[in-house]
Amino acid sequence: MPLRHPPSPSRAATALCEGCVAFTLALAASCAATGATAPAVLPRAHSHNDYLRARPLLDALDVGFRSVEADVFAVGGELLVAHERSSLRAERDLASLYLTPLFERHLASESVHATGDDTGFTLLVDIKADAELTYALLRETLEPYRAMLTRLEDGALLRSSVTVILSGSRPRATVAAERDRLVFLDGRIPDLEGAPPVGPELIPLISASFPRHFRWRGSGPLPEEERARLAEWATLAHRQGKRLRFWAVPGDEVGWEVLRTAGVDLIGTDDPARLARFLSEE
Repeated sequence: MPLRHPPSPSRAATALCEGCVAFTLALAASCAATGATAPAVLPRAHSHNDYLRARPLLDALDVGFRSVEADVFAVGGELLVAHERSSLRAERDLASLYLTPLFERHLASESVHATGDDTGFTLLVDIKADAELTYALLRETLEPYRAMLTRLEDGALLRSSVTVILSGSRPRATVAAERDRLVFLDGRIPDLEGAPPVGPELIPLISASFPRHFRWRGSGPLPEEERARLAEWATLAHRQGKRLRFWAVPGDEVGWEVLRTAGVDLIGTDDPARLARFLSEE
């Protein structure tokens, strides 16, 4: 589907509510047309290293995920998706694997008016190298998709269907200085505990390595001290209007249950179908 020119800021401002439910509506319409059953929305489900799936993005969407992660390198004026440079392939770029399919779903729901509670879709872009160069290219790459992106325009936050959050090698100072931008930053625990804390208009998500902060490795119950720390961080994040995520969580379902009980917002997996089954049991 060819890209359309983005709507004017006034149109964007009046379309925020329908943008927030864009993917639920588009998927429901598609399923209705085919007689299929739409998957339950799983706002906590995050597809770690999503580009390694048989069908990047689509496998996650098909089981109700609303967050995926793509690692990128800037190569020859393109943002290529891979975990390592040795795995780069010219046809696997951020636009074709993620931005264009997401934009098609955004357009499919533009004329639909509905109410509902949907956190929208998160595209976590992990910059693997050359932060400033890669971010400059990402800004250019994202511009045609502006209408679907939650963004800052002249310092004002405008919500839409997809929120792009930068992780990995983040050009923090550059992004923080911009009053017009199409991305946000993935923070770390010090961003949660700082005084005063950085607001969600710059850092809406806090991510951290689980093994770095906790000694529990998936066997036996989570020690009380660590349980209290995890719950405290979740409460603090929510108080600040942020979401919380950990990577390298041990124990599969046991670890997922620890996160769910503590109120952690995003639970990551390399097996979307398995996590979808687990979260559907809530």
